[in-house]
Amino acid sequence: MEEIGVRDLKTHASEIVRRVREEQAQYTVTYRGKPVGVLMPLSDAPKVAAGMQESWMRLAALREKMARLPRPQRSLTETLDEIRR
Repeated sequence: MEEIGVRDLKTHASEIVRRVREEQAQYTVTYRGKPVGVLMPLSDAPKVAAGMQESWMRLAALREKMARLPRPQRSLTETLDEIRR
């Protein structure tokens, strides 16, 4: 996926939207070099949403698994304090 800065997106918006529409191009939008969003054809959105849903389901299953584990005798803070001494 090609990266595009906010300034370039603003300057070339019409051309970029045309590429997304006609060529199914996808862009990662960056602000000061850091990714902040994605520009893609709307037809691709359900695929992305399905992948996100799967990730959330796996995360929920992991949370449930961790909740069943026994609690430690000491907190992590107490353990770190002891190590630092």
